[in-house]
Amino acid sequence: MFMRIDKLQIELPKNVEPDPAAAAAIQELLGGRFGEMSTLNNYMFQSFNMRGRDKIRPFYELVASITAEEFGHVELVSATINLLLNNATDGKETNPNKAPLSSALEPDVKNLHQLLINGNSARAADAMDMPWTGNNVFNSGDIVLDTLHNFFLESGARAHKMRCYETTTNPVARRMMGYLVVRGGVHQAAYAKALEELTGVSVTKMLPIPQISNKLFDETREFEEMGLHRVLYQFSPEDYKNLGAIWHGEHYEDGLPLEVREGTPEGGPLADLTEAPSSGVPGFAPEELAELSQRLMKNL
Repeated sequence: MFMRIDKLQIELPKNVEPDPAAAAAIQELLGGRFGEMSTLNNYMFQSFNMRGRDKIRPFYELVASITAEEFGHVELVSATINLLLNNATDGKETNPNKAPLSSALEPDVKNLHQLLINGNSARAADAMDMPWTGNNVFNSGDIVLDTLHNFFLESGARAHKMRCYETTTNPVARRMMGYLVVRGGVHQAAYAKALEELTGVSVTKMLPIPQISNKLFDETREFEEMGLHRVLYQFSPEDYKNLGAIWHGEHYEDGLPLEVREGTPEGGPLADLTEAPSSGVPGFAPEELAELSQRLMKNL
């Protein structure tokens, strides 16, 4: 069972200029092989399908709690893409004869489907607009093999975030990626520690993969100073109390103590996404929809 909170895991910058090129690149972090849709669905199906979970509670709880966090990561990357596409077309012009969507053909627009099919929004696809596929999910049922795969998946995801970071200086994109580099590093280290418990192999000695410290990136420092590189959230008010059986000891890089926290991150407000009447988004005249919504809420 999942509980949804109407917040993003962090607050994103507001009032930024449209940046369709960055939005297209960041699609890889959403629907690519190592994107957030892949991490979410890998861990989700592994947690759903894990047999004998009552006998291996810490390992089940690890993948189950990280599943919940990954839902929020899908939301955060989508919100970033959508903010970058705010006003990417002439949203106020509704006369089709004036070609209000002509900006979709400008050189900095790399993903026409974001604008023409999705109405200025994120797609369930990678940076080349190839649709995300369930073939990206690996679930063997063998706890060691699946955990090893998850460690590999987080390592690939970290590499891709760092490469995407180098494609843009956009403040929305970089804040999101700085946060996810830190949180993905937690998941990478958590699966490494789980493998150590399962096999006795010192997997954390391989970290970080890639061999680049988070401290190199300007946008990671805020989150590391908050200690978020050492925190594993339960993402539940009552369950997953056994995470400390795996997530304990010291962080492999700075030697500070690891911590399990109840609940979720504090979070920040949802992204403020502008209407795009020229694309028919969110539908007929936005002011009429707003009036309808106000009338409905008066009935509460």
